Amino acid sequence: MPDYMLAFVIAAGVALLITPGVIFLAAKTGAMDAPDARKVHKKPIPRIGGLGIYAAFMVAIIGIMQFIDVEPDVLFEVTGLLVGGSLIVLVGVIDDYKNLPAKVKLVGQIVAAAVLVIAFDVRIDFITDPFGDFFYTEWLAIPVTIFWIVGLTNTVNLIDGLDGLAAGVATIASVTIFLVALQQNILLVAVLTAALAGSAIGFLYYNFNPARIFMGDSGSMFLGYMLAGISVIGAVKCAATIALIVPILALGLPILDTTFAIVRRYRGGVPIFKPDRGHLHHRLMDLGFSQRQAVLLMYVISALLGLSAVALTEVSSQFAIAIVCMVVALVLYGAKRIGIFRMNDSAQQH
Repeated sequence: MPDYMLAFVIAAGVALLITPGVIFLAAKTGAMDAPDARKVHKKPIPRIGGLGIYAAFMVAIIGIMQFIDVEPDVLFEVTGLLVGGSLIVLVGVIDDYKNLPAKVKLVGQIVAAAVLVIAFDVRIDFITDPFGDFFYTEWLAIPVTIFWIVGLTNTVNLIDGLDGLAAGVATIASVTIFLVALQQNILLVAVLTAALAGSAIGFLYYNFNPARIFMGDSGSMFLGYMLAGISVIGAVKCAATIALIVPILALGLPILDTTFAIVRRYRGGVPIFKPDRGHLHHRLMDLGFSQRQAVLLMYVISALLGLSAVALTEVSSQFAIAIVCMVVALVLYGAKRIGIFRMNDSAQQH
């Protein structure tokens, strides 16, 4: 069995086995997500499911690393990813119990990103344009990489609003990056994304509607952080912007939803970090979709974006640009049609 398949199986198995224990722990320690006007569930649900995802990923990666030959610098990068991921989970768990202020949570995200970027020297040192020319980030490498990691961490965090949504979208994004990594022969990234997909799928068994547990910020921030960090490691391994464009497209749905939320709140005159009911999944439910229908539709959209990302690796640069522009145009048109830029009465609820 290939190493990446073994990583997937181990992660999925551990997530399936350990999540019931996390549900019990959450109930005993009071880590419950209470319903309110902005949320769609009607009764308290355990919400530290991210611990199960985290444990499954750690067991899979630490286990696999014992049996494959890796260079010291590669092992150093993976160690940095695991340390940074552990810090982001710690921030998430504290938030799941204490509901940290948005600015405090942001500081925690920056610290976790800085550990990977500064202490373990995982950073975006250069990118290439569609014509193959190099652009070296130089002194911008550290802030650009930290911004990238914090940005993707928050995109997954913000889309976690329906049963199974964040776990499913993160799984699709992981599989997309996995497929591209295999195409580019970046086996380390393939193993990491396979383990991440397995962790999310194993957890999804308990998280799909009707959810028995939520992943909480501990899970959504961990998934976003890992996808961001793994993509940076992938960018280091190949001299192509594709390593960064692929996760942007693969996570296109939460990225665009986050962008729409910022624009909507700015135009509505409310704080950017203030939660609302204007996200895409809220709009779909306002249009009459059930939770399952809304989530499945968003899975389909994410899968189509993922296929577009995989297609980018097989076509010319100019055609790749055309694909990206067409996808963005279609999403913007659909978003405008359902009124996602408007701050209506339901969107203002919190």
